[in-house]
Amino acid sequence: MREQIMKVLGWLLGLENTQSIGDSHFEFGAAWVHDMPLVLLLGCLLLVAISVVFYLRYEGTRHGKARAVLAIFRAAALCLLLLFLAEPVLHFTEVSQKLPGLWLVFDGTDSMGISDESAEQPADKQADKPAGKALSQCTRIEGVKALLEKQDGEILKQLGKDFRVQAFLFDGPQGARSLELSEGGKPGLDGKHLAQQLTTNGKVTALGAALADLAKRNAAANPGGVVVFSDFDQNAGQPPMEAARQIGAPIYTVGVGAVTAVNVGVEVQAEPYVTKDERTTVTVLLKQQGLEGKKVQVTLSAEPIGSASGTPGARVQVAAKEVRLTGPSQTVEFPYSPQKAGRFWLVADAELMADEGPVPHQAVSENNHARREIIVLDDFLRLLYVEYEPTWEWRFIKEVFYRDRLVGMKGFRTFLYSSDPRVRQVNQMFLPSLSPSRTEFFAHDVIFLGDVPAGMLSSRFCEMVKEFVGDFGGALVVISGPRFGPEQLAETPLGEMLPVKVEAGARFDDRQPFRLRLTPMAGEYKFMQLGSGDSPAEMQRTWDNMGLIPWFQPVSRKDPQATVLAEHPTLTCADGKEHQPLIAIRPYGRGEVVYLGFNETWRLRRTCGERYFRQFWAQMIQRLALNHALGAEKRFVVRTDRDHYQVDEPVTVTVEAFNKQFEPLGENDLLSQQLHGELLVPAEGNSEGGSPQPLSLTQLRKGVFETRFTVFASGEHRVRVTDPIENKQVEWRFQVLGTPVERQRATRNVALQHALAQETGGKTCDLKDAESLLRKIHENPRMETSVKSVSLVSTWLTFGLLVLLLLAEWLMCKWVNLT
Repeated sequence: MREQIMKVLGWLLGLENTQSIGDSHFEFGAAWVHDMPLVLLLGCLLLVAISVVFYLRYEGTRHGKARAVLAIFRAAALCLLLLFLAEPVLHFTEVSQKLPGLWLVFDGTDSMGISDESAEQPADKQADKPAGKALSQCTRIEGVKALLEKQDGEILKQLGKDFRVQAFLFDGPQGARSLELSEGGKPGLDGKHLAQQLTTNGKVTALGAALADLAKRNAAANPGGVVVFSDFDQNAGQPPMEAARQIGAPIYTVGVGAVTAVNVGVEVQAEPYVTKDERTTVTVLLKQQGLEGKKVQVTLSAEPIGSASGTPGARVQVAAKEVRLTGPSQTVEFPYSPQKAGRFWLVADAELMADEGPVPHQAVSENNHARREIIVLDDFLRLLYVEYEPTWEWRFIKEVFYRDRLVGMKGFRTFLYSSDPRVRQVNQMFLPSLSPSRTEFFAHDVIFLGDVPAGMLSSRFCEMVKEFVGDFGGALVVISGPRFGPEQLAETPLGEMLPVKVEAGARFDDRQPFRLRLTPMAGEYKFMQLGSGDSPAEMQRTWDNMGLIPWFQPVSRKDPQATVLAEHPTLTCADGKEHQPLIAIRPYGRGEVVYLGFNETWRLRRTCGERYFRQFWAQMIQRLALNHALGAEKRFVVRTDRDHYQVDEPVTVTVEAFNKQFEPLGENDLLSQQLHGELLVPAEGNSEGGSPQPLSLTQLRKGVFETRFTVFASGEHRVRVTDPIENKQVEWRFQVLGTPVERQRATRNVALQHALAQETGGKTCDLKDAESLLRKIHENPRMETSVKSVSLVSTWLTFGLLVLLLLAEWLMCKWVNLT
């Protein structure tokens, strides 16, 4: 009985499947009622008075009680109409029964247009195919469409009875877009209309971005499940696992595409930075399917990407080996001793075997070729450490980089204010002055700034540091000290570069020793991943080797652009919300600035010797110094906006040009007011490419020149731009892919398909079993509690009440013969 009453009450208020109503309160929405509430009361009293006067004085019937009842009916009806003008609103809490939501997510990328033997169509659709059309000619998307259209979309209609179905298509890196379930928004679900909207125009598969977009845009939908139809060839955007967890619902994955193919592929594994003439080992990871026991020729080559000298070099073979394939994967090691400095591609090639591909006539050769970029350093990185007097941090950092193969004794220089001026003049490690020439200063790659007073830093030095980091992509590492502290930088031009806000006069805090605490963001920075770095707990245990830190430099807050990597476990900033940052990093212009709120990292040596201390500083330098042109090469840098392009895509070439004093070149410094170069496109049978195409680069802003063009041929392209200062060409190379990235992998990513289902509590199947899976998805209707605000003017309740009052008055008038 209670349920029936609630259904009737819900119907009167315009609600569906209402189970209970509570916590209600009433108010008027019209502004005039809030401004003059007495007007409503006086209006009602006036209408009551008019009704009473009308019936008791002007209606001459003998039935006195009847006239009183009629006056009540008339007064109630008139007052109700006046209340309509006041816009009455009822607020209440509703508990209602809702059908669970079900999202159907379809892959609309180019790989869904691949034909393979797993793109099976249901039997009724196979019968419709022209005679002689092979099953392998059915594309993956055709198989999905056939499922939706089967038996006039019966499976979709069945889902509509149990779920609130929504459909989406993802075909780009931005997210997913909604699909219509029926033509023109008509009631019901039309499988044929939905199938007509499925396309394969997407250039990349960004499943993670699609799931994250759905989780964000439909956060309130609370779906009961998500069904994904895809080959799961994730090749762009964020990883899908975290986005899948954000949805908070089981994901049912329907795999489309071949699971296995006769195939051999390679990957290159090598250190990102090596030194010239130093022997290193390059590992080629060889993967195969269906070729067990066969032999394959594997070749490793090196080819320059570009060099500051501008001297082009052809691809040079490092070594070649014939390998017998055993197991799904194996490694092949090649010794490599680079003879030239610069940026190189290490290229691994495996010969194309017969019948590679998901079906015999579709050979896939793209994964037979792999490359990895390495940087071969000619001699050393250039580091400058500015300090007032020797500290333990300064001593141990100096020793680390003295023995570092990327720095060495020539690469580490320091300006030590307390050192004997005669020593600074004789010892090459010491910088004689803190204001060297611009040519010498900008040849550095990283600058360390220790515990120094503000008076030691000239305005020229500060401005050059800002230019070094902001314009040339250099790096600054600020290490706090207890004698002066970073508060000395607060009133200097360097203060605005810091990842933290330091107030002038703020002194170090040594009241209570502590252990630093890593933040969740620390795991994203390699120099913070000490030890194995397998988990946040393992990283924290490694940092705990420092023991108790006796002091730190308090700051008022972190910069909005900064990322805090380590913090104080208990003390907070001035706002009381953020913990005091101890290690932080922020971008500044084209470079980065790192802040340490103490100079005690040498304590990492306490139990494990140099291992963690060296790892921390060496990996930090690799990040900071090797993300831009090195040394004097940063004076004239040629680059493109990407390393890889597709045919018919636009290419942007940018040149950063400076003179010998590292002052930006402008168009007025050039004879033709432009930089000139050439583009060499690949030509068949000619390793140097076809005829050079002239390029002119115009000034974008002082020191930066740019040009754009479109590439029409696949292969390696070369851009050479003439340096007007040295009068020589600087070269940059990039690749143009003829085969779209979506076609480079012929098989389905089964591992991702299964992981998405297992991690979210869903199930997985192949397309041929999708109908059975969809019929097994069951979710009980959910009880949802929501706060409702209903305008009573537009409900059946108020309409019925008004009709009831008018009808009652009319019947009473008939009874006493007043009509």
